[in-house]
Amino acid sequence: MNLNSAQNDRAAGVLVALAAGDALGAGYEFGGPLPDGAEVSMLGGGPFGFDPAEWTDDTSMAIPIAEALLDAGPTPAALDAVVRAWTAWAAEAKDVGAQTSNVIHAARHAAAAAGRSDATAEDFTRAAQVFHDRAGRSGGNGSLMRTAPLALAYLDREPAELMAQAGALSALTHVEADAREACGLWCVAISEAVLTGQLDIRTGLPLLPPDRAALWLERIEVAEASRPRDFTKNGWVVEALQGAWSAISTTRAGSNGPDHLRAALEEAVRGGNDTDTVAAIAGSLLGAAYGFSAVPFEWRRNLHGWPGLRSRDLMTLGVELAGGNGRQAHKWPRTAHFDYSGWSRTDVLVQHPDDDGVWLGGVGALGRAEELGIDAVVSLCRLGTDDVSGMMPENQATFWLVDSASPESNSHTAFVLREAAAAVERFRAEGKTVLLHCVRAESRTPTVAALYGARAAGLTPLESLEHVRRALPNAHPNPAFREVLAAEAATAGSTEGR
Repeated sequence: MNLNSAQNDRAAGVLVALAAGDALGAGYEFGGPLPDGAEVSMLGGGPFGFDPAEWTDDTSMAIPIAEALLDAGPTPAALDAVVRAWTAWAAEAKDVGAQTSNVIHAARHAAAAAGRSDATAEDFTRAAQVFHDRAGRSGGNGSLMRTAPLALAYLDREPAELMAQAGALSALTHVEADAREACGLWCVAISEAVLTGQLDIRTGLPLLPPDRAALWLERIEVAEASRPRDFTKNGWVVEALQGAWSAISTTRAGSNGPDHLRAALEEAVRGGNDTDTVAAIAGSLLGAAYGFSAVPFEWRRNLHGWPGLRSRDLMTLGVELAGGNGRQAHKWPRTAHFDYSGWSRTDVLVQHPDDDGVWLGGVGALGRAEELGIDAVVSLCRLGTDDVSGMMPENQATFWLVDSASPESNSHTAFVLREAAAAVERFRAEGKTVLLHCVRAESRTPTVAALYGARAAGLTPLESLEHVRRALPNAHPNPAFREVLAAEAATAGSTEGR
């Protein structure tokens, strides 16, 4: 599917924000509600001993869905690939939900009894139905937490088809109507958010039978009138959805974009109990509405988990799923090297006039990083997976920033520019020598350099820009970027006036 820049950003944000919410909540899982305003961070730990910034089963179960849909498309073969991956993951996972674990064990047993080494999707669905029949219910939150990749793969399909497939995917482990319908509603909302930027959980209600739609509308209205902490049984799929939607809906007033994403995920975690799952569910929809560019770098920097992936890998899965053309080994974002051979003046490289521990350059300067002792890179343009070599991933900061003055090109221009400057500042505080670059160091790089220089040297951003221009004569930030610098300068001036 052909998406514009903003839609691509939003597709890229779905799995990254899901994982960010997951890792944010991991250290607080099964704890009680936190006080209003309590600090929330990716501290790790929790009952299962996760590392800081490590995602849990919520993201780990979503990844096989994304990968299978990329490789096989929306086919029965994809579901077989999903359950094979889940089975392998469960054998080494730190945490597997009780209901999911029961189904995996039963499906493996059925496959072995039939003389097969691998369980199939049909084995899983049968085992899930048996579990439901024996227990009388199967409405845990384990299928809702992982459902987001399906929405990306079905962006060009009718919502009714997405709703039905979400139910079938849920039924691999959770067959209860509440679970199947919750997955459908959330997937349709994610699809709508990626395509339009709107947050609307009600958009899928007309696809349900009237009595079920009325029930879900009542549940949604309760969520909007409540706090996440009010849903103490959020291991149940209904209260997990309510907790996630409550976190989103009750933090919207006065905040939008990146501020709303952060506020909502922190509120989801403060709600307590199944914190990682509620925040992961909320994150998938918030990422769909606001994009990769809205996820704070401090959350993306060390984000990681099974099967050895990081935030860039999740971004890649999101972009490719939404594109609908499978894995694109020779195209961004999966390509090893992004081709800038047709560009001139990419080898520019100068030291920041207000901090000689920061280098300003074009993309060609990456080849000199080792020579100059550069041990952190802040990238403002697209790169291939191997364009920065010999450097730890956590010391590579990549920002989604298009060099364009059009409002449609960048969803959160000021936020991203400030985040990039803050990344330079953070790396410098850690004693690192930093390369800040875009393609030719003419617009994006000087803008961020000016914001950083203002912080480092106690200048206004516009004063700092003049310093940068003397070092980079070709520097000419586009009008949208200059507006950000002017606004930052005005804010600094008004603060000094007080």
